[in-house]
Amino acid sequence: MKARHQRFVFVALAILGVGIAAALAISAMRSNLSYFFSPAQVRAGESPAGAVFRLGGLVVKDSLVRQKDGLTVTFAVTDNAETLQVSYTGILPDLFGEGQGMVAKGRLGEDGVFYAEEVLAKHDESYLPPEVADSLRPVPTEKNAETATGR
Repeated sequence: MKARHQRFVFVALAILGVGIAAALAISAMRSNLSYFFSPAQVRAGESPAGAVFRLGGLVVKDSLVRQKDGLTVTFAVTDNAETLQVSYTGILPDLFGEGQGMVAKGRLGEDGVFYAEEVLAKHDESYLPPEVADSLRPVPTEKNAETATGR
């Protein structure tokens, strides 16, 4: 084999190797993506079926229930338009509480309950995760209704 052919084979193998490495890297990154959805989007069927995604909203007051095992909790999350039940087994963050913003990562079960693998809570009283803040729908009030009707 001539030197010219050897160089061609070497370059071809190098390009093939870089292509395979790039494809593997992109595949690994895609599998680690988890998109954010609000409870209204989940109820509308916009969330991926069987895939991991993030759910965010406000924890509904008086919805937190601890199971007898001490680690499993269920609670409701709302975006002021829809509410979704969440089940989580593990230790909740110290700042987690009812009426507070939260983001959970997990999957939607066939029973309509979101099974969280990880729960994140806000870090102080004035913080709300940007994704949660954007997804919250304003709660209609009497004052808002008067402004909308022009009174």
